[in-house]
Amino acid sequence: MPSLTQQIVRRKPLELPGTRHPGHELGRSMSTFQLMMLGVGATVGTGIFFVLQEAVPDAGPAVIISFLVAGLAAGLSALCYAEMASAIPISGSTYSYAYHALGEFLAVLIAACVVLEYGVSASAVAVGWSGYFNELLQNTIGTHIPDALSYSPIPDGDHTTGLVNLPAIILVTLCALLLLRGAGESARVNAIMVLIKLSVLGMFVVIGFTAFSADHFAGFWAAGPAGISTAAGTIFFSFIGLDAVSTAGEEVRNPQKALPRAIIGALFIVISVYVLVAVAGVGAQPTSEFSNPEQQSAGLSVILHNITGSTIPATILAAGAVVSIFSVTLVCFYGQTRILFAMGRDGLLPERFSRVSARTLTPTFNTIVVAVVVALIAGFVPAGYLWDTISIGTLMAFSIVALGIIVLRRREPNLPRPFRVPGYPVTPVVTIAVCAYVLSGLHGVTWLIFGGWMLVTVVFYFAWARRHARLNRGPEEATVDVQEVR
Repeated sequence: MPSLTQQIVRRKPLELPGTRHPGHELGRSMSTFQLMMLGVGATVGTGIFFVLQEAVPDAGPAVIISFLVAGLAAGLSALCYAEMASAIPISGSTYSYAYHALGEFLAVLIAACVVLEYGVSASAVAVGWSGYFNELLQNTIGTHIPDALSYSPIPDGDHTTGLVNLPAIILVTLCALLLLRGAGESARVNAIMVLIKLSVLGMFVVIGFTAFSADHFAGFWAAGPAGISTAAGTIFFSFIGLDAVSTAGEEVRNPQKALPRAIIGALFIVISVYVLVAVAGVGAQPTSEFSNPEQQSAGLSVILHNITGSTIPATILAAGAVVSIFSVTLVCFYGQTRILFAMGRDGLLPERFSRVSARTLTPTFNTIVVAVVVALIAGFVPAGYLWDTISIGTLMAFSIVALGIIVLRRREPNLPRPFRVPGYPVTPVVTIAVCAYVLSGLHGVTWLIFGGWMLVTVVFYFAWARRHARLNRGPEEATVDVQEVR
């Protein structure tokens, strides 16, 4: 058994593309386009359909700058992800990159960050989906699910409370059932939902610009740098889709080329859509209206109703949101299960997490566990408690990837890299600096929650994970027989 110090700093050996990993294998069934849509599906929707109502009260009209700041951090991070994914095209995303580049202890900590970002993000988006679902019901059949079954029992400012958010739990269940059918089928369904989403948001932009007023941008800088950074921190979680692309390293065909193309393509689409919708939304109504509790559950739909005086555009948008936001929860859900799969295969979680179905080649046990946890959070915790918690996990993950680029360039200079970060070493250094700036704008309570989660992770690592890591085993135990779960 290695010493404690050796366990903390040991790194997982680099695995060449095309070689078989110890333990269970996932099936390669995705195309580059499906992978790109996976990233767009996890990103476009969260920041626009929900967070505009959370971010505008912090930054005012300068929320557009907040989107650009968050987009800058995400763009720089995307370049780092593209290089890392092309060099290490395996499942596990940031966790796997950290294990290869920075050592086991930091890998477990960053895995906890990613688990936090995916699990809480899936829950938060499911809560927001519930609001749009009720808006759709109201506009189509003139009724909605009772408040007692549509809202969390936990108070959140002036927002309505209830007993349980039943629509959110139903959405999580539907995502779980789809993922259990296989990654390829899930990716095809997601691509269709993303195209619907982009069409609906395009409609919002066109209608929003018909009511555009420059007066709504008065006092553009009134919130100051603090307001802009706070809003950027809230918005940043919506760029989680870029990380989600890299979790599919073992399920896409030709990963060394597909991963960089999908990450950069998704980033370009995401930033373009976000800025257009933000400008159209702020230009269409006074920023004070974004604090109106009536807009918290289905903000963009309410804006369209206010502009047109008709329920038809609002109903179309609500219907598009109900369909397309499904994809956000689906992809966040997907990413969570693949992180747990990679950790289980490395022995840092119980072996049960690394098993895959013989029929679908997907981690069935992980899907069920994640479904239960996410459903409980979505059913009983308001979204307002969740947004910033997601951002802190995402920002930590992005920073670690940038640091990993620097370390691997020095330690493994001859490692094949089909994509290389332009402007090295400035790009990864600036990435870390921008992420640190956005982190500085997060609320104190978010840091307390994050600190508590990290403490739990440290205790788990020293009490269990380090003793069961696969790297503890000798060379003769480096591989195991595949025990497929039927």
